[in-house]
Amino acid sequence: MSVRINDTAPDFTAESTAGTIRFHEWLGDSYGIIFSHPRDFTPVCTTEFGAVAQLAPEFAKRGTKVIGVSVDTVADHGKWKRDIEAFGGAPADFPIIDDTSLTVAKAYDMLPAEYYLPTEGRAPAHTATVRTVYIVGPDKKVRLTMTYPMSVGRNFAEILRALDAVRATDGVPVATPANWQPGQDVIVALSLNDEQARERFGELDIRLPYLRFAKAPG
Repeated sequence: MSVRINDTAPDFTAESTAGTIRFHEWLGDSYGIIFSHPRDFTPVCTTEFGAVAQLAPEFAKRGTKVIGVSVDTVADHGKWKRDIEAFGGAPADFPIIDDTSLTVAKAYDMLPAEYYLPTEGRAPAHTATVRTVYIVGPDKKVRLTMTYPMSVGRNFAEILRALDAVRATDGVPVATPANWQPGQDVIVALSLNDEQARERFGELDIRLPYLRFAKAPG
């Protein structure tokens, strides 16, 4: 069974570059982003973790913790971090999980059936599906997922934009339109009639009977 939006994000205990991580406990009352990777010392993943390191202040500003998952050991992660920091020009202070057992990859259904995985000589191609991003809310529910092939580097401007949209709409009867950016108007949910919407959000910009814009709350 795949991990779907609104599922409780599977909890796990694993060793990491920051020591033992108990995921739900580590997340606490924060939003969290899980970045998964098929192996250490792979070129695309190095550029991505470099981007995560550069964006650390942006994630912190949004009350969001970042955690990496890769299917190698903590010792390998420690060596890889030096490459990440050299490429990204910023410290990679976020934890990177040791998932040599594939416990996390399996819990989040990132992998094909286990019988496809060799016990010896496992290469990045065997774990190529470990290329998923999860945004998790403070209630430990999955808010958003994105999955990329090995050949396509992740767009971190989009991940930040998606995080902003998740936070802006969480628990509020609004949605964000295509290409929304923070500060732009949002779409009022159809669960509110026009009067209720104006009472809650102020003046409406009604484009269609079912498409009503309002200033973003907060």
